[in-house]
Formats: sequence, structure tokens, C-alpha cells
Amino acid sequence: MPRAARPAATARSGGPGFARVVASEWTKLISLRSPWWTAVVTVVVAGLITYLSASASSVDPGFTPASDLTTGLMLAQIGPLVLGVLVGAGEFRTGAFRTTFTLVPRRWPALAAQVLVVTAFALGIGVLTLAASALALLPPAASRDLPLGLTAGDTPGIMLRTVLFVVGLALVGLALGALLRRTVPALITALVLVIFLPVVLMMVGDPGVDAAGMAAPHQVTVPGAIGAFTPGTAAQLMTTSTSHGPMPGTPDIGPVGGTLVLGAWVVLLLVVAAVRLRVRDVR
Repeated sequence: MPRAARPAATARSGGPGFARVVASEWTKLISLRSPWWTAVVTVVVAGLITYLSASASSVDPGFTPASDLTTGLMLAQIGPLVLGVLVGAGEFRTGAFRTTFTLVPRRWPALAAQVLVVTAFALGIGVLTLAASALALLPPAASRDLPLGLTAGDTPGIMLRTVLFVVGLALVGLALGALLRRTVPALITALVLVIFLPVVLMMVGDPGVDAAGMAAPHQVTVPGAIGAFTPGTAAQLMTTSTSHGPMPGTPDIGPVGGTLVLGAWVVLLLVVAAVRLRVRDVR
């Protein structure tokens, strides 16, 4: 009799405890092959591109190995987006959300649990990506008998923000997956927001050169101002030095500003996804 009454009591209390929901979401995540493959590809691609870029730069007399530390992220950033989208939209794609929301009728704890497990998993990917990029600098640095210089100047801050870069993009993908609920539309939207839109706005907003053929002085343009506050440009700014200066046509918000902008996008998208999850039918 007590055992029969336990499910009813659980239902009346709004579902299982949050810790159990987090444990369930973690088990779902690590039991799939796609997150592990995404992690491996992200780390390998980041390390390989970093090595190729540093090797090409090592012939420059002013070569400093640490300046190429984040070059691999240009392509490796797709991995965290894919990871987030797969987690956010995965249950809607397979229909497993019906079971999840029957057990967790308030729904938002399931999304909050996904945020925690994706953050933890992406944090591991970010650390490994950073490590792979640092190791990839060793051969080019050794060829010039130069130290890596990972503890000098702004490099420690860049390393920290590199890990946050990976986590932030994974959460953007998660929010879009949970919001759009379909893998392909969510992934396309993520790629447009993070990769293609910033490039287009940068090209349109670049002041270019003046009539004399000289580089125009820095001025903020409307497309550049909009582009600076896209998640893609904000993520790029996170991995730059504080002394790097603004991109052409964009306001100088710096790496700290980029971190805040990306964080704001994560919060905004997750809130919208949570509201839709709460008020819209999921059948």
C-alpha cells in the first residue's frame, strides 16, 4: 500500500526532485554517441587548425606562439552549437519529451537540468579544446626556440574566456533547440546567428578606405554596431586581447563586453524557450 501511494504523492508534489531530474538528464547525455563524437571532433579540429596556423606564422620574425592560441575556434565553434542543439531538440525529435514532461509536469526543471548538464559537459570540452590548442603550439614554438608565453600579458584571461566561449555557444545551441524543437531549423538558425550574420554585417559595416586609398579612421557604422551585439561577434571578441582594439565599424566593447553580450543572449534565449515550454502545448 505505501508503495502504491508513492507515485501519487510524487505527482502531487510536481514530479521528482530536481537532483533526480539532473541525474536523469546527465545519464541521457552521456549515454548517446553524438555528444562524445562532437567533443572529439571539436578538440581535434581546434588543435589541428591551431597547429597549421601557428606553423604558418612561425616564419614571421615577430612570431609569438600565444597569439595563435584561439585560431582553431573559427571552425571548432560549430561543435558546441551542434552539441547544444542536439540536447535541446533531441527529445522533441524522438518523442521522448512526452515521458519527460509526464514525470516532470512543471517542465521548466527539465530545461534547467539540461542547462546544468550541457554546461558541465561543454566545460569539459572547453578545457580539452584549450589544452589541445596549447599543445598544438609546442612544435612551432620549438622550431623557433620560443616559450609558449601562456602566463604572460592577457593570455590567462584569453584562456579563461576560451573555455567560457565553448560553454556559451553550447548554451545558445541548447536554447535554440529547446525553442524551435526541431534539429535542422535550430542548427541552421544557430549557424546564421553565430557565423554567417556577423560576417555579413562586418562586410557591410566596414568603412574600407578613403578617397586617397588610405585606411579610413575608425568610425562606428550602423551594421557594425548591430554586428557587435550578435552572439557570433561577441564570442569572437571574448578570445581577443584587451589591447586588440575594435573590429572595423564596430563599437569598442572589448572582450569583457563580448562576454557580457554572449551571456545576455544565453539568458534571453533560455528565458524565451522556458516561457514557450510553459505556455505552449508540446504534443
